[in-house]
Amino acid sequence: MRRDATRRPRGSTRLTRAGRFGVAELRLSMAAPRPAAGLTSEWRLVDGLRTHTRRGADPATGAPPVVLVHGLAVSHRYLTPLAVALAATHPVYVPDLPGFGLTQRPRGAYDVQRHAEHLAAWLAAYRLPPVCLVGHSFGAEVAAALAANHPDAVRALVLAGPTSDPSARSRRALVGRWLVDNVREAPLQAPVLARDVWNARPWRVFATLSHSVHNTIEEDLVRITAPTMVLTGERDPIAPARWREQVTRLLPDADLVVVPGAAHNVATTDPTAVTVAIRHLLAPHPALTDR
Repeated sequence: MRRDATRRPRGSTRLTRAGRFGVAELRLSMAAPRPAAGLTSEWRLVDGLRTHTRRGADPATGAPPVVLVHGLAVSHRYLTPLAVALAATHPVYVPDLPGFGLTQRPRGAYDVQRHAEHLAAWLAAYRLPPVCLVGHSFGAEVAAALAANHPDAVRALVLAGPTSDPSARSRRALVGRWLVDNVREAPLQAPVLARDVWNARPWRVFATLSHSVHNTIEEDLVRITAPTMVLTGERDPIAPARWREQVTRLLPDADLVVVPGAAHNVATTDPTAVTVAIRHLLAPHPALTDR
């Protein structure tokens, strides 16, 4: 089922209006490890790696925790606007995957399955109850693998702009689609990407891209039991209409949500609409209250 995302009233997060990424978001995204907008940084040793997490305070609402998983070449930074929007009602965690952001860099670049196992170990280290796992882009591949392999850890799943479309499953094709998306995105996201690529190192970004195009996400999708939302921007060239509809059909229990006007980085440029969609997914119904 497809539905368009709705929006909360403006002003709830004191950020730039929906569909944009302004100076306020840029400052917020680049703040770590300093506290900002209720978010703080901490590190824990997970599978031998000093792993950074950006997190919000527990709002004491009894709502399940939400864990945001970043995409290729990036880190917690670009997901910060979404974390702030969600933190009013949910405990929010945004870990940096191994080698990215402020997490320790391992010697090699992890593939999807190894990132998923590291994230499973991270969940165990935090002793979290079953979470709502939100993966964006490459992070959706990692989230799908974790949900398929560790179903008891995942209460609900959001696959936002999932990669990679079989019709563009090569480095050249994905880079080409990224270039198309780049002109559709808010320009002030560029400094965040530059900082993230510098932290990760270009060779790791390229190696992780290679892992992504060799990962067959479809094999994980059909094994996922958690209620799932496939969420994309209407103008996302990396997860175009045919692919996002195919992803939704492969999942046993899924809805498709398309955010009008948004491109690939929908979680960054329209965090209000994405927050509303996540809260709708987690609204009490039997599949979730029984978990």
